Amino acid sequence: MKESRRARRIQRHYRRMNRPGGLNLTALMDIFTILVFFLMVNSSDVQVLKEDSDIQLPRSKAEQVPESTLRVVVAGESILVGGREVARLEGVSDGEGGEVIMDLQAHLAGRPEAGEDAGAMIVADRSLDYARLRPVMRSAVNAGYTRLHLAVEAVSDSEGGAP
Repeated sequence: MKESRRARRIQRHYRRMNRPGGLNLTALMDIFTILVFFLMVNSSDVQVLKEDSDIQLPRSKAEQVPESTLRVVVAGESILVGGREVARLEGVSDGEGGEVIMDLQAHLAGRPEAGEDAGAMIVADRSLDYARLRPVMRSAVNAGYTRLHLAVEAVSDSEGGAP
């Protein structure tokens, strides 16, 4: 039996509309691959230091970010390395080239990364006098940590560098 043109058109339309839909996974995979690489590249731009509640960092407009190094935290009268108290600010004595903290110098000299071109980041409260911070820095230099960084809180140009 011969079908009319209208019947064939309705049947063709019915077949086309009732077949299972397909999802083009190739384009979707391309988008996710690009997204993964974008997130991997841009996620390493920010370095966040562990927040110490009792330490207020100095503010700075510095743009250069130091590499990840050993953290020497000066909190009150305690000097912490790796979260452990290794010395106190009261233990200042005369050493080679000026005042040093012997306990801190001995601890830092015993670490495996100590030596030429080793780096350390000193985290101290902004209210700490430089005269009290100098023996910490001198002890680190005497122990072989020649590249010292001071941790600061980054501020934008609109905020200003002074507290």
